[in-house]
Amino acid sequence: MEIEFKFCIPAGRLKAVEAALRRGAVVRTRLQARYFDTADQRLVADGMVLRLRKEGRRWVQTVKAAGDNALHRLEHNVDLGTGAATPAIDPARHAGTPVGERLARLLQPADGAPVPLVERQSTDIVRLTRDLRVSGPGGAVVEMALDVGKVVAHAGTPAQRASPVCELELELKSGDVQGLVALARRWSQQHGLWFSTVSKAERGMRLLAELETVPAVKTEAPRFSAHSRDGRALQQAVVASCLDQMLPNASEIAAGSTDEEQIHQLRIGIRRLRTALRELAGLDADTSRFDAAAWEPPLVDAFRALGELRDREQVVKLAQPRLREAGAPEVDPLAGDADGAAAVPALTPGDIVRAAAFQDVLVSLIGFTAVAPAPAPLAADVALQLLRERLQRLHKQAVRDGRRFESLDTESQHRVRKRLKRLRYLAEFAAPLFAEAEGGKKKKDAAKRYLKALRPAQDALGEFNDEAVALALYREVASRDPRAWFAVGWFSARRAAGATACREALERIGEAPRFWKKN
Repeated sequence: MEIEFKFCIPAGRLKAVEAALRRGAVVRTRLQARYFDTADQRLVADGMVLRLRKEGRRWVQTVKAAGDNALHRLEHNVDLGTGAATPAIDPARHAGTPVGERLARLLQPADGAPVPLVERQSTDIVRLTRDLRVSGPGGAVVEMALDVGKVVAHAGTPAQRASPVCELELELKSGDVQGLVALARRWSQQHGLWFSTVSKAERGMRLLAELETVPAVKTEAPRFSAHSRDGRALQQAVVASCLDQMLPNASEIAAGSTDEEQIHQLRIGIRRLRTALRELAGLDADTSRFDAAAWEPPLVDAFRALGELRDREQVVKLAQPRLREAGAPEVDPLAGDADGAAAVPALTPGDIVRAAAFQDVLVSLIGFTAVAPAPAPLAADVALQLLRERLQRLHKQAVRDGRRFESLDTESQHRVRKRLKRLRYLAEFAAPLFAEAEGGKKKKDAAKRYLKALRPAQDALGEFNDEAVALALYREVASRDPRAWFAVGWFSARRAAGATACREALERIGEAPRFWKKN
């Protein structure tokens, strides 16, 4: 099992990174690798990599696979010695290892014939490596590797395509993972690096497929260990689940993507993570590791900044067709002021995600998912009881908010929506735990019914919030374009009916079966 961070290096920072690396003894190696997969790409679909790499004069065959969190990777290397001829690829070299058995299952023939492997892409990299001992408890030793070169698909053909590589990898060789985390934080801050989830094999796959944008990564349920359900383990599993959604989307955005769905899914991941930080606090006897007070501010800043870029555009896309249908005059609510005053250059999504504070909190959270268990963890049954109490509190709050929703001011109504989202996310986090601990399929079905019962209120509050944003936007526009007053009146007239719909949907939550209640 290898534990590593990988960062992309901005082009303007490469010289500074290399100079800093060369302050110690470095080894320069040329790495020429060939990557293999089946014709139907079953390895890459399973997150696996199989390669032959020439490291200097030696050949090494390697298989890699994703581990149980953002830092862990399953890996097995076989030294094939030196030689002028390129060795043949042979998956059997990894037999008897966990990652080798996973590879063998993927290549298991359906009809008895071996599944053929084909070369998919290659890399040509110059690597500078340096081992660094990190001071502090645990005495971590970290291998730092600066990779500069290219990934090539369709090598030697008219269709050849290449993608540049400029990365810094930090791999824990021995000692405490917190030493690795501390070093990663320091280097990312000093040199403006950003965490990347895109492997060299993935770069090649995108070249082969001629992909400019990849699909956004969406929410998946936490993966809880069957052997460890104490408070710290629950926190780590939930945070890891949030990062599984956030990191790939953040990686794409930091690299320059402006895909709306990637931005949307990153914001959902941040919102889920903020729920975890708020509602799972206290599930570990050692509170020093779960540093929600330090982690939350950069998350809030990024969430709001990304929202300012996305929310108005999305609301206008939804509002404009409805206004046209109602006979509204045409007006562009996103147009600038009529006086043409010079605007301050807006931050791009990439600027927001590459911000030092946001990258720092990502590194810290990744490190949290890999820290060793607390010496005296909160017992599983106590942690489950705390979750039960917090779910019950949020449930009661949602029902109470429903009864008085129409009398609340706009800001308080918005807080109701945020609390409902916390209830939903906490219920999603906790549902597998209660299902396995207290009733299996019966509890699982009850959790599904409960989450389904939340949807009408989520939809009603979402539409009500979108119309509130639209109303505020068109009021702002009306100060420079009188045509916007039609929209102001139209959305204002809908507020009372919308508030009533929210109240009724929230009140119905009280009838939903609470899956966390003891049988």
